[in-house]
Amino acid sequence: MTTTATAYDSATKDLDPPLAVVDLAAFDANAADLVRRAAGTPIRLVSKSVRCRWLIERALATPGFAGLMCYSLAEALWHTGLGTSDDILVAYPTADFGALRALAADEKARSAITIMVDSTAHLDLVDAALGHDHPEIRVCLELDASWRPLPFLHVGTRRSPVFTARQAAALARRIVARPGFRLAGVMAYEGQVAGLGDATGSRLNDIAVRWMQRRSSAELSRRRADAVVAVREVADLEFVNGGGSGSIELTRAEQVVTEVAAGSGLIGSTLFDGYTRFRPQPAVLFALPVVHKPTRNIATLFSGGFVASGPASGTRLPSPFLPEGLELLPFEGAGEVQTPVTGKAARDLRVGDRVWMRHAKAGELAERFDEYHVVVDGRVERTVPTYRGEHQNFG
Repeated sequence: MTTTATAYDSATKDLDPPLAVVDLAAFDANAADLVRRAAGTPIRLVSKSVRCRWLIERALATPGFAGLMCYSLAEALWHTGLGTSDDILVAYPTADFGALRALAADEKARSAITIMVDSTAHLDLVDAALGHDHPEIRVCLELDASWRPLPFLHVGTRRSPVFTARQAAALARRIVARPGFRLAGVMAYEGQVAGLGDATGSRLNDIAVRWMQRRSSAELSRRRADAVVAVREVADLEFVNGGGSGSIELTRAEQVVTEVAAGSGLIGSTLFDGYTRFRPQPAVLFALPVVHKPTRNIATLFSGGFVASGPASGTRLPSPFLPEGLELLPFEGAGEVQTPVTGKAARDLRVGDRVWMRHAKAGELAERFDEYHVVVDGRVERTVPTYRGEHQNFG
């Protein structure tokens, strides 16, 4: 794995920044570490955290990975048509009538793709799109995995209304009784564990997060087991999916879980720096050129305002990575047309030099670049398109 700005600069010396690279050794090491952590439990690859078909196919070829988790039905149909995978779970319910019609019309897609539901409203929507005599559509029931220690306290992502085993069984019975649907799986994503770091450097915060995650995981383990048992009395489930890159060890330890989901751990974005359970290597970086030197201690970079989704805060900004010793200016941050950086290393930067940055979230950088340059042993081995480079935009 290359680890210095000079090494990346040398590998891409014939390319003009802004540009993005994949350090393939780091990517492969991260894939191997996810497999190690899963300890034999299959990993369903989360496509939204990668958004580059070449990297998705490489990860799926790694023993231990099985199946794809897409974030939209249109994306799942695209991958099915390309033959990327014959086992695709769509992680979010769809309201895309056109995609639903395409799914119903394609026998291969119907056998490969499972869509998400958490209420009969989703079944109604499918019927509205396709009519009541449509071919059988595979569905997965989503169980809410948030932690609710008090009636007024909700910790986790706002997703499914299905929280208890009784609610899960009731919905399962409605699905099974509904013509044109097949209940294939159950999913529960514990975002408050998988997506929340517990080693951020703030001692009190980290203590509180670890306390919450221990109790949340214990509660969910019991509730998920009860829900799966209740649903299995109604339907013969093919899979039970759970977790994410940040919770693999905890989720795969539950006996009812048959597979875990992961994707961000392949990329190693900055939001995944703060975990005690794992530390992925930075595998995807982007370079910005220095275009101003307004003072000795400040270098201003071209572009760079690649702000990640989520709550508006400094954690969503890209971070200077190489050369070491740089930081953003708090009153300007990362901007649409310029990104100033300061620090000891800024003194040695000259107009035309490059600064290597890391994005806060794993897959979103691919929405900014048409291609990734794959760096192997200090050289660009190949250049591969991102989703954007293949003219694919799934919202």
